Amino acid sequence: MPYGPNRKRPRRFKALSLSRLAPNVATLMGMCAGLTSIRFAMQDHWEAAVTAILIAGIIDGLDGRLARMLNASSRFGAELDSLSDFVCFGVAPALLMYFWSLHQLGPIGWALCLLFAVCMSLRLARFNTQMLGEPEMPTWAYRFFTGVPAPAAAALSMWPIVLSFQFGEGIFDTPFITAPYIVLIAVLMVSRMPTFSFKKVKVPRAWVLPLMLAFGASVAFLVSSPWLTLSVIAGVYFATFFFSYRSYRRMGVEQQQREDEAEEEDDLGQSDDDPEDGLNRVHQN
Repeated sequence: MPYGPNRKRPRRFKALSLSRLAPNVATLMGMCAGLTSIRFAMQDHWEAAVTAILIAGIIDGLDGRLARMLNASSRFGAELDSLSDFVCFGVAPALLMYFWSLHQLGPIGWALCLLFAVCMSLRLARFNTQMLGEPEMPTWAYRFFTGVPAPAAAALSMWPIVLSFQFGEGIFDTPFITAPYIVLIAVLMVSRMPTFSFKKVKVPRAWVLPLMLAFGASVAFLVSSPWLTLSVIAGVYFATFFFSYRSYRRMGVEQQQREDEAEEEDDLGQSDDDPEDGLNRVHQN
């Protein structure tokens, strides 16, 4: 059909280099890993299912950095990453917990899985809206997340499964433990509790070498005893919630004190510069 004088030609997409597609390809690989974990769970391959979700978490931590490094950040990539996070860290862990333990509770177990997935979607939606129109915050506030981030929540939700790998079945796989635990993780995701954003933490120079040694030892333990190491890491991460809450409160109090002192100085400055107050002092003298 020929184009008239007022008819617009269809918009053509610009060609993209492979480097700009690499972050999106990585995101799709992570999504495939999350979906594959569901298949492993349906086949009762629990260790493979947990590993697939952990791989998806590693990829999720790398694709954003890859996009910034290649200057390939885009709105499409951000939306794709959010959808991938919901599948990998919301749907896949919920189904994994259902097939592993919560199915014993029947409809209640399925409702708890839905609760976890819904809380994950709400958390991701809140994070996306904050990124679009984030109010001004003090510098120190960027060191914290609001609630437990999606990849960490997915990893914590599988902690009972990992503990059963290390210590055997019969305790951690009972629905009376997994049911309240999955509710706890779901609530922590959508809560206002501050948690550390470790990518914003600055390491003092004196702690660089010990931290690298600790990281190397962790990798060695992951290779030799992966489930015990992951269990310890999950327990340590839980312990950081107390310190993150206390640190956030302390920094908030210090910020409020600085603002109060600044307001008092402004009030004193305005009172000293008040012309009427100066005239009153002249008349009194």
